[in-house]
Amino acid sequence: MAAPTCGSTKPGSDHGASKRRRGAGSFAIAYLVIYNVIMTAGWLVIAVGLVRAYLTKGSYHGLYYAIEKPLKYFQTGALLEILHCAFGIVPSSVVLTAFQVMSRVFLTWAVTHSVREVQNEDSVLLFVVAWTVTEIIRYSFYTFSLLNHLPYIVKWARYTLFFVLYPMGVTGELLTIYAALPFVRQTSLYSITLPNKWNFSFDYYTFLILVMISYIPLFPQLYFHMIHQRRKVIGTKEEHTKSE
Repeated sequence: MAAPTCGSTKPGSDHGASKRRRGAGSFAIAYLVIYNVIMTAGWLVIAVGLVRAYLTKGSYHGLYYAIEKPLKYFQTGALLEILHCAFGIVPSSVVLTAFQVMSRVFLTWAVTHSVREVQNEDSVLLFVVAWTVTEIIRYSFYTFSLLNHLPYIVKWARYTLFFVLYPMGVTGELLTIYAALPFVRQTSLYSITLPNKWNFSFDYYTFLILVMISYIPLFPQLYFHMIHQRRKVIGTKEEHTKSE
């Protein structure tokens, strides 16, 4: 499910800069800063591409094609985050990170890229915009945290805008998968039927339905987790005033 990174990113990965330094050497920190700066810049390119395409066309329909390549590059680039966890550079769960990153990569390549008929759907723009805003904030948050100079506005945005971005992204993802179902069934995309030498069958259409159903238990858990994280990280207005 791609939703966790829509408005909140990875639960459990929001450790302070000091904890990151304890888990990684100076070379690793320098690498992480460079990685997060590049990813921030990449998603800014996507954001600018969306705005420019909209101003040129005067319509939000079909804007996906204007940012298709950078979206694939930088969303796929998030796979490195799994390695960061696996090698202990970032103190986050490998399983949780892999699940969340792979779900987005899956939606990018196995749904939107593979079922070209859905690329004109408004739902694609819905999750792309949610992802773009989220990732600009997320990677900026990581960069500033690593540099031990986190502006309050960035922290506030990261732990507040998910209220809107998370449901917006989830809605776009679900509607896109739903729109892909008829074409998947018609073409038997990625499906394996019996008989075959592996004696194995796989119905991609059914798999996509199961993916959609998985959002039902996962969305509330992750959404309320982020609400809890917001209370813990930002706290009340009075607590923030005291800390100033």
